[in-house]
Parts: sequence; structure tokens; C-alpha cells
Amino acid sequence: MKKVLIINAHPDKISFNTALADAYKKGALASGAEVKEIVLADLEFDPNLRYGYRQRVELEPDLIDAREKITWAEHIVWVYPIWWGGWPALLKGFIDRVFLPGFAFKYRENSVWWDRLLAGRSAHVINTLDQPVWYYWLVNGRPGYNAMKKMVLEFTGFKPVRMTAIGPIRKSTDAYREKWLQKLEKAGRQLK
Repeated sequence: MKKVLIINAHPDKISFNTALADAYKKGALASGAEVKEIVLADLEFDPNLRYGYRQRVELEPDLIDAREKITWAEHIVWVYPIWWGGWPALLKGFIDRVFLPGFAFKYRENSVWWDRLLAGRSAHVINTLDQPVWYYWLVNGRPGYNAMKKMVLEFTGFKPVRMTAIGPIRKSTDAYREKWLQKLEKAGRQLK
């Protein structure tokens, strides 16, 4: 049985992103996977990494619980919108506070290299956009995609990392949204 963690990183729990996360969860449960969830909008924590890595700040209980779920998971699904080419501030704060040295990675002594402490996990990142996906990729260079895939997930050991972009959502039809809900339920059943 695969251990799947779904992280809904939209700050508004009443969003299409929540419906997408729920569709993936439905499919994953149907496949026999064990599923846990983190809804960032429900967490209580300071998203500001006040002192960088110079001085540690104690993790709030919700972040300790999030770390335990990340450690438990074999496959993590991230669901969030792309805003201004990147992710919501709440997600950035969550990553800053949770993916710390000693948990997500460890710099090697006297070296520019590091150890990937979250290796052995796969990820699926699901993004919604208000622009056509092709425009985000070809014209804007997909900055949020590169940051999450390369600078966070692959940096800490996730492999493979699958990306799904859905857009444009703004002014999309109910039929278009339903098509994506069905696709993500199927992805959950196939654990992609």
C-alpha cells in the first residue's frame, strides 16, 4: 500500500484547488493507498524564517505534525495556484519553515555539495494558472515550475517529480473543470 500525502497549499479552502486535491484523494483511496492531508490554510504558524539559518526558531505544533507526515509519505502531491509566476506566500513560508537543514537536506562539511535527506519519495505538483499553460511555459519560462521542481523537490531528493499545469482557470467552463477533476481522480488511482 502506497503512503500518499496531499498538500493543499491554496490559502482559500473554498477554491478549485481544493476540488482538485479531493479528486486526487478519491482516486488514491480507490487504488488502495493510505492517504494523509495537510491543508495549509488550516495551519497555525509564522511563515517568516526570521533569522534565516543563523538562528533556529522552535517549530509550531502544526509544523511538527507536517514534518511527521512528510517523513511518513512515499509520494507527496502538492496542489496550489501559480500567482505572479510563482507560488502563494503561505506555501513559500511553509517550505522555508519546514524544509530546513537537518530535515530536508544537509550541507557537507568543507564542500559545496549536500545530502538530500528526503530521497526515496516521489512528487506530483498540480498547478492552476489564469493564463494558458503554453504561455506560462514558452513566454514566461515557467519560473514557479522550476523553483518547486529543481530548487525544492529535486534539491531535497524527490525523484521523480511530475508536474501538471491546468489553465487558464479564470473564465473556464464547468465542463473544463469537470474534465480536470476526472483526470486528477484517474491520476490518483494510478498514483501519478
